[in-house]
Amino acid sequence: MKAFIFPGQGSQFSGMGHDLYKSSEKAKNLFELANKILEFNICDIMFDGSEEELKQTNVTQPAIFIHSTILSSCMNTSADMVAGHSLGEFSALVAAQAISFEDGLKLVVKRADAMHQACQTSDSTMAAIIGLDASIIEKYCQNSKGIVVPANYNSKTQIVISGDRKTIETTCQDLSQLGAKKTIILQVGGAFHSPIMAPAKKTLQAAIDNTEFKKPTCPIYQNVSTKPSIDQEIVKSNLIEQLTAPVKWYQTIENMINDGALKFIEVGPRNVLTGLNRRINRDIESIKGIL
Repeated sequence: MKAFIFPGQGSQFSGMGHDLYKSSEKAKNLFELANKILEFNICDIMFDGSEEELKQTNVTQPAIFIHSTILSSCMNTSADMVAGHSLGEFSALVAAQAISFEDGLKLVVKRADAMHQACQTSDSTMAAIIGLDASIIEKYCQNSKGIVVPANYNSKTQIVISGDRKTIETTCQDLSQLGAKKTIILQVGGAFHSPIMAPAKKTLQAAIDNTEFKKPTCPIYQNVSTKPSIDQEIVKSNLIEQLTAPVKWYQTIENMINDGALKFIEVGPRNVLTGLNRRINRDIESIKGIL
């Protein structure tokens, strides 16, 4: 069985999507449609903008979504199952025909704006913890007096934590003492997938409630549950919960393998997830999607 996987923030780069725009009339039309929906020329920023411009929240999330969904729609193959890392879950839903490209882009914009607003309420950030067992990280977070939670379970040896900046800095120091091989404070806009994102839930829920969801054409494995779903109400609930819940990525990939996934195709600007898959299970085939 074939699985499509879609990346989240961090996959963007200047020039992303330009090859698609030039090589496919279908892709070009979708890029132009995205410009109209957003009411600004995101293509100019994607194709020729600086790295700094691409890091802006109102650009980053739509840009990755646009690239991933357009590439997916132009590929000469289809998926038996799909999953997306955080933001990538919206691209996965478009690929599974649960939502339209237009509605998906509008939801991503609402989500990005809501998350940006939530970030303004505190000085917060995220950090990658390398080479330390998840149970040790979880126990530390549970006993911490500040806001710090596991946010991304990228692999068994790479967990991302999220919370207020001072607590994250202290946590990195303490986890190094507990045996972490490396800790890296990430250059992100705030504490995604943490309680700090709670204010964004109401905005996203309102947007999702006003969006038509159809039954997916194939199972979508979601970050919150790690399990497959084709039930629209469950899918919608998980999208909202995802804002404050961790991305259980390696658990999701393991479930997809157990359910028969033999080939993973990463559909997006870079090959971040392909690299993670090699850490999760070296025996599975994982490649980058191309036209």
